[in-house]
Amino acid sequence: MKRRWIAVIAACAWLAAAGHSVRAEDAKNNTFANKLYAADVTKQKKNYACFVRQYDNAHLARHPLQQVSAMRLLVTAEIVPEDEHLSHSFRLGLKFRNRPGNFDSSGSCGHMKVSEWPAGKEHLSCSVDCDGGGISVELTPDNKATLIRLDSIRIWNNNKPDDEGLNLSGGADDRVFRLDRAPLELCKSLVTDRQELAALRRK
Repeated sequence: MKRRWIAVIAACAWLAAAGHSVRAEDAKNNTFANKLYAADVTKQKKNYACFVRQYDNAHLARHPLQQVSAMRLLVTAEIVPEDEHLSHSFRLGLKFRNRPGNFDSSGSCGHMKVSEWPAGKEHLSCSVDCDGGGISVELTPDNKATLIRLDSIRIWNNNKPDDEGLNLSGGADDRVFRLDRAPLELCKSLVTDRQELAALRRK
C-alpha cells in the first residue's frame, strides 16, 4: 500500500512538472507570436499580420535569376475549439516578373515552433496540403520585417483555381524573401471568406 502511494505521489509530481514545462514552452512560443503579430495574442480569438514587398527594377537587376517581382504574406493566429493552443496559418500572394497573372498559396503552420533553425532563429514552419511544400517565417531583429525561406511551394493562378498549379522552387535568387510589415488592408485581397474579410477590416 505504501509503495502504491509513493507511485501516485511520484506520478503527480511528474505531471505537475510536465504541466509547468508545457506552460513555460507556451509562454516562450507566445513571446515570439506577440512579436510576429505585434500584439498580445492571448487577448483576442484571432490575430493577423501582413507583410509585403514590391521589388523595384534596381533590385531585380541585381538579382537577374529572381522570378518573383512582388509578394504578400498574411499570417493568422487563432484558438480553435478542439485545441487549447494557438494555431497558425498563412496565405501567400505573389507575382512573377515574366509570367502574367496573380498567384497564391495557403496552408497550415500548426503551433508555433521555437527551434534553433536556422542559426538559432525562432520561426514558424508552414506547409501546403498534399505535399505542396511550404515556407518558414522568421522575423528580423527589429520585428519590422519577415524573412520567408522556401525550397519549394505549390502555387495557383487566381484566375485558374482548378488547374494543377505549379511549383515555385527556391533557386539562386528565390530562396529567401524579405517582406516589410504593412497595414492589414494591403493583404485583404488574400482573404476569400466574406466574414473573415469583415473581421480583418475591423482590425
